[in-house]
Formats: sequence, structure tokens, C-alpha cells
Amino acid sequence: MPETDAAPPGGHRSQRSRSGGQRARGGASDGSGASGRDAPLYGALDLGTNNCRLLIARPARDGFRVVDSFSRIVRLGEGLSRTGLLGDGAMERAYEALALCGERVAKKGVDPSRLMAVATQACRQADNGAAFVERVREGTGLRLRIIDPIEEARLAVEGCLNLFDDSAEAVLVVDVGGGSTELSWLRRTDGVFVLEGWMSAPIGVVTLAERHPEPQDAANGSLDPWYEAMVADMAEALAAAPVGPALRELFVAGRAHLVGTSGAITSLAGIHLGLRRYQRNLVDGLWMTRGDCEQAAGRLLELGPAGRAAESCIGPDRADLVLAGAAIMEAVQRAWPSERVRVADRGLREGLLLERMREDRPPRRRRRRR
Repeated sequence: MPETDAAPPGGHRSQRSRSGGQRARGGASDGSGASGRDAPLYGALDLGTNNCRLLIARPARDGFRVVDSFSRIVRLGEGLSRTGLLGDGAMERAYEALALCGERVAKKGVDPSRLMAVATQACRQADNGAAFVERVREGTGLRLRIIDPIEEARLAVEGCLNLFDDSAEAVLVVDVGGGSTELSWLRRTDGVFVLEGWMSAPIGVVTLAERHPEPQDAANGSLDPWYEAMVADMAEALAAAPVGPALRELFVAGRAHLVGTSGAITSLAGIHLGLRRYQRNLVDGLWMTRGDCEQAAGRLLELGPAGRAAESCIGPDRADLVLAGAAIMEAVQRAWPSERVRVADRGLREGLLLERMREDRPPRRRRRRR
């Protein structure tokens, strides 16, 4: 998903939800109760298997306002599935991006106590992941925290809460990463969404694309078996979903919907809308049907590698990964049928910001009765 340095418009209001028995409420402010331009800055940095992303924002009444953002494809997990290690070239790319993030954080004046920096699947999986994190700390001053899959899934849900349809009886949040895919099932109970189960499938766009290289000499129409092989890999992983069949029936009956968060779904949305350039305000919150997703994936297959690279919503850096993301979403939609899919250009970073801002929010004073 291409992202510019311009701040995306608007703040985010989180709906009420309950995850692991705790309620999560939207809105946040700093410790002094300030909001707007007087509020302090917070930062959220996410080093993933494919991307390095940063958000800097201020608390606002409706959540937060983005002041600056940064995103760069670094492919930190390149070759990891074969070697078990982060490669030298991959670490150099990631280190360079992280150094730029550190410069932005310092330039904006974000207090280190208000910067949440996390690393996910690539650093979790790699034997030298912790060593790379330490190198980053020594060289840039950034203190990355390697988080486990359940925290990654929880933060993705937190960042997407305000995209849940209040009339739905259940929601499945799908966070497609470079090295893994986190899935969280929530059911509406007493007016709030309660976590029913979650899983981390060890399949992401980078691992799937490396496992299934695109045929270079394929004629028109012959890419279908290759695409279906990727769908089958993800389908096998989904067979271990930790929820009962009764929950799936809500999806089959049209009483539930999906929320997709990641470049996998935003790329499909950009193709679906026919955007000449990526526009977050048109993509974030968009409702797509299952048919819309399938047609967009079909369009990507028809374009071929060169055509996908020329699409401004994809670009050359993601041309070889976007169909792996589409295949993951296709497998999820087959396993958990839903006519409606909500597109989220938000997720883990937004979850980090909302959670940290909430921690600094002063407790409400009880009004004295006269």
C-alpha cells in the first residue's frame, strides 16, 4: 500500500469493544487533559516482515490527529523462510528506514516515553532477530520491542474497532503481514464485541510469494493453478481456526462481516476503485463485496508482473507480492463466507497510539451532588 508523507485526514473514534473480558473505549488525551495543538505528540513504529511504518499523532477528542507518517518497503524477511536468518541486505534496508524514522521522531520532538516501537514476525522468527534489534538500539537509539502474535492481533483489532458494523453479530479481523497473518474472531454480546478466538497463521505475502514463485512464461489464463496453489496453502492453515462451527454459521447467514487490514486488501480496493493514485480517504472504511474482491484479483492476474508494477496503487516494490495477499484474502473468504468486507487502512500502529494515549488519560472526576 503506497503511503505519502502527507498526514492522512481525520482522527479515529474507537467503538466500544471487549477483548479478553476488558472494555476498550475510544478517544484519548494526554496526561494533562490537553487536546489539539497543545497536546503532546505520540509515535508508533512498526517494523514488519515487509514494511517499516511510522505514525506521529496528537490526541484529539475523536481519537487522534496524524501529524506525520512514513512507510517504506524493506523486505526484512526476505529469504528468512529458507535460512532462518535475517539477511545482510535486508537488515541494511531496514536499518536505513529505521534511522530515517528516528530522525523524524527527533525532528518532531516526540518524547521517548511516548514512542512505541515494535517488531513483529521477522524478528520473532529469525535466530538473529534479537541481535538486529540491539544493533538498532545502539545505532539509532530506537528501542524496538519484539511482540508476540497475540499482542499483534489485539493491537490490529484495537486499531480497527470503529470500522465494525454495530448491526453485525460477529466480525473477523484479518491482518495480512509479510510473514504471518493474524485473525481475530469477535462476537457481539450485550452490545459490545467480545473476542471469541484468535490465531496466527505462519503465512504472509513474503513467505507465500517465496514458496510459490510466479511462472515467468505463463500464457493468458494459465496462472490460475499457481494462484489456487497459494489459496490452498492458506486454506490448510485456516483449518486450525480455534472457534466453533456455530460462529461460522453467522457468516454463512450474512449476519457477520470481515475487516481486512493491510496492503493485501487496500491494494484490491485501489484496483476496484480504478484509482490513478492511492487515496486513503477513498479506501479506508470502504465496503467491498466478495465479488468485488474476486474481480480485483482477476484483474491483477490479467495485468501480469509488468502491468501490476505500472499500477500506482501497487508499484514495482509490491508487484510480486500483491497476488499472494489476494490469495490469502480469497482463502479467508472461502473459509468464512461473507458478502461484506470492510477495508481498513489502519491497524497495529493506530492500536498502539490509542492504547498509549488512553494510558495517559486522567481519570474522570466524579461530580459532587448538591
